[in-house]
Amino acid sequence: MEAIRKSDNGQAVLWVLGGTALFSIVFASGKFAEGVASPLQVMLLRYISGFILLSVLAFRLRGKHITYRSKKAKTHFLRAILGCYGGVAIVYASANMPILDATAISLLYVIFIIALGIIFLQERISKLHWGAIIISSIGACVVMFSRGAFQNFNLSYLWPAAIAMAGALLIAAEAILIRTLSQAESAMTVLLYVNFFGICLVVLPASSTWISTEVIDNLPFLLLGPVAISAQYCIIRGYRIAKVSVLGPIDYTWLGFAGIIGFIFFDEIPTSGVILGTALIAIGGIALTFLKTEE
Repeated sequence: MEAIRKSDNGQAVLWVLGGTALFSIVFASGKFAEGVASPLQVMLLRYISGFILLSVLAFRLRGKHITYRSKKAKTHFLRAILGCYGGVAIVYASANMPILDATAISLLYVIFIIALGIIFLQERISKLHWGAIIISSIGACVVMFSRGAFQNFNLSYLWPAAIAMAGALLIAAEAILIRTLSQAESAMTVLLYVNFFGICLVVLPASSTWISTEVIDNLPFLLLGPVAISAQYCIIRGYRIAKVSVLGPIDYTWLGFAGIIGFIFFDEIPTSGVILGTALIAIGGIALTFLKTEE
């Protein structure tokens, strides 16, 4: 039985942590874009600029023995569908119920990732790992409840809440495919396919919700492409090294990064609950970094 070294877990956690930090910027773009661009419009623009950047890099890095043609195109397409519509589901839920409640429900994807990893990847989780996962999950709950999640929940939110939960499940399933694809193909191949298929899936819905056609208004969202590509690269590198059950809870750090962005750009002062919850998430993440896992 081959053991995964602690240092490997540490590397994987750092990769995913970096990817989560970068994705926090991408996720915050919706707030920056308010009144200027729709969420689908922002998504399409970042897919386009990301694919252009990847195409240029692929052309520059081409060689005799380098190919980006995949034998798993259908799996890439399925992954793109899961990620795209999982994100759309959460955007829909956020628009039709309190955004804090929608965010709290969508964070269930971390639990779903762990469950799917156990079912489909036969990952085993030790008692110590469960302890670290529970600590991180409690931290996420503390952050969300301290911000007022579920204080005004009513029956009219049941449908969008169900959509948010479905979106969380789709994103968790995407994480399993990322793990599978990252084991079989290069990061460049994975990135090229998901961004190409992302454009195909989003172009029509984005066109129907387009708000501004001014180049100057859309330029900042085109710049999100390289940021998103860097984030995806970090996530792929991390998922190639370690189990999804180890890396899933690291996504909770998004709450901390979102708090930093809110403080710097929107004068949002973090409450003591947010600080406490973020500290618990960090403690759980550090524990996951140093705990030894076995294949």
